[in-house]
Amino acid sequence: MTKLTRDKNYLETYLKSQGWLEENETITSTEVPGEGNMNFTLRVDTGERTFIVKQSRDFVEKYPQVAAPAERALREAEFYELTSEKPELKAMMPNILGLDKENNVMVMDDLGAGSDYTHVYKKGQTIPEDELMEIMDFAADLHNGFSAKTASKVIHNLKMRELNHEHMFVYPYLDDNGLNLDDILPGLAEIGKMYKADEELKAELEKMGKLYLADGDKLLHGDYFLGSWLKTKDGVRIIDPEFCFFGPAEFEIGVTIAHLKMADQSEELIKKALDHYSAKAKLDEELRKKFTATEILRRILGLAQLPLEIGLEKRKSLLAEARGTLIKH
Repeated sequence: MTKLTRDKNYLETYLKSQGWLEENETITSTEVPGEGNMNFTLRVDTGERTFIVKQSRDFVEKYPQVAAPAERALREAEFYELTSEKPELKAMMPNILGLDKENNVMVMDDLGAGSDYTHVYKKGQTIPEDELMEIMDFAADLHNGFSAKTASKVIHNLKMRELNHEHMFVYPYLDDNGLNLDDILPGLAEIGKMYKADEELKAELEKMGKLYLADGDKLLHGDYFLGSWLKTKDGVRIIDPEFCFFGPAEFEIGVTIAHLKMADQSEELIKKALDHYSAKAKLDEELRKKFTATEILRRILGLAQLPLEIGLEKRKSLLAEARGTLIKH
């Protein structure tokens, strides 16, 4: 398999071999466009235009020790192709300019020098209400727009789900998983021990994990959080649907709400977001809450850490609330 690098001559030769660069076109510069974890991603500038090159490999770019399905870029491409059937969705995502299936490489529109919303994890930062409502609109339109019963293509993406399942429902609760939570925040390891020893909680998480792995009816982005939303000069855009699959809408919205809570957004804003979505699309609120709980537990206790600025007591409170949601006596 061709392994892309930032070497300009090598990259130029590859892009020309695919017909993605004109014969007289050269690369003037490249840069990493964001803080993504999963893939080799570059913004290529030719002086005349810019575009994004993304290659998925058989490991996670940020954590090379973590194996991952190499063909995930192809699943992402399938999502873009399927959603291009709906103009309101297509308008909020990049267009595919080229796809090399043999080497798991996708070339896309550059959406510009926008930034994702991960800065909202910082203390005192708030996501603007109108932008959050656009984000909830996209989710509602996506979930309403495609049913597994009628879609022109059904995306299962089971290998990516199995990877996510491991990190969401299993890894954080292993006694010796190699992650020292005190390196993230002193005192967190002691709290983590309680959850690792909680057999009742782990039994509930096993049930939730089975629900996640089961095929469902709605087309989901699959990783709908602050890092997958871009603020550009042309408005909100949605990227990185490589975890996409047909499943329960409650998983998608559950994850979104978990991140708003961990970013310490107001309960009023979170309620508005939920109400906005629910006015357009059906949602089982109890199931949504359970998926919110699993995402909070996973992100605070697991490998895929976020740049959170909430303190130990707030994390402890979120974990306790999550456990209480999953286990009701």
